[in-house]
Amino acid sequence: MKLLIEQGRVIDPHQGLDEVTDLFIEKERIVAMGVAPEGFNPDRRIDARGRWVLPGLVDLAARLREPGFENKATIASETRAAASAGITTLICPPDTDPPVDSPAQIELIHRRAKQACGVRVHPLGALTEGLQGQQLAEMAALKRAGALGASQGLKPLDSHVLLRRALEYAASHEITVFLHPIDRSLAAGGCAHEGSVATRLGLTGIPEAAETASLGVILALVAQTGARIHLCRLSTARGAALVARARQDGLPVTADVCAHQLFLTEMDVADFNSLCHVVPPLRTARDREGLRQAVADGTIAAICSDHQPHEADAKLAPFPATQAGMSTLETLLPLTLRLAEEGVLPLMEAIRRVTTGPASIMGLPTGTLAPDARADITLVDPDKVYSPSADNWLSAGRNSPFFGWEFQGRVTHTLAAGRVIFESRK
Repeated sequence: MKLLIEQGRVIDPHQGLDEVTDLFIEKERIVAMGVAPEGFNPDRRIDARGRWVLPGLVDLAARLREPGFENKATIASETRAAASAGITTLICPPDTDPPVDSPAQIELIHRRAKQACGVRVHPLGALTEGLQGQQLAEMAALKRAGALGASQGLKPLDSHVLLRRALEYAASHEITVFLHPIDRSLAAGGCAHEGSVATRLGLTGIPEAAETASLGVILALVAQTGARIHLCRLSTARGAALVARARQDGLPVTADVCAHQLFLTEMDVADFNSLCHVVPPLRTARDREGLRQAVADGTIAAICSDHQPHEADAKLAPFPATQAGMSTLETLLPLTLRLAEEGVLPLMEAIRRVTTGPASIMGLPTGTLAPDARADITLVDPDKVYSPSADNWLSAGRNSPFFGWEFQGRVTHTLAAGRVIFESRK
């Protein structure tokens, strides 16, 4: 199909472009911008006047729960929710059941994703066999099968020696390792930030040092091995400062943050709100401001959803006994746009953190609207007011603390490889 997107405000951080123009799409690609190619007769026109035309979003962390946890969600349900939120590419951690530690598991996920709505799903491979933290997985074989990197998810490793061996292996095969900086001995048994709120509620805390101590070990081993590392889900201002220093020193390190960590704090668990039980925990207002600054100055190159859908029962228990995680695919873009509204960073840079930034980290040919790029495109009505609720939520997981919040800006169309995979009817 030949498709013409007419007179939208095209915002592409990769090109530094922000102007009202036309986009011409043919055979899954953007073939021209501004002036139609010779003989171009569109099969369909989309009137984008008054809309923003953005690259399709790239989310670095979304658990789709399949295989193994289909009682919580499926690839079909969550890719549909992603499409409605303007997300065209999802990166999935390997902690499914069974874990993604064999080429067969990667093939299964790819096959299920192809049967879904059209959102691309890229799994990470397991760092160790079965994510047991004892013996290295065949990372090279997983890379050949399509894994874009290796990760242990939130599972611990047996020793720092094993981590060193994993980084040496990864460096020799040019594999990016995705690590969560959490010292398990310091975080053991914790469910909230170690501070005044946790003390008042009688909750076991996870100290800031659980992140910074782990970062110290990881960064020392990166310097030793030269492995390329992506640090997942930073949660503290001190952690962000350590990453900034490492990048200044030339270490091959990138980092991301969850969108909810840029808005919520430990105060949001003050009434034992299990919807705010997450790992890493929501921390202090000072940490939130430090993370925002790190996003603004580029220390943190990507904002992700850290989507973790749960069935209702998973959150119906005393706070420490509930399962950690939020359902957040559908609030990734609204929260990112709110950062621009609040002046944390310019609109162009906010969009970069969910498009070009994560695409560059993953080495993917997406996150741009340049001619000949794959036509992964999101159209947004910036004047549309949107309030998430159970009635308009598409994810199988309803565990979001953002129900009732009011956001400005709503996705109206999502295209993947030139095909419309979501179109708002309202």
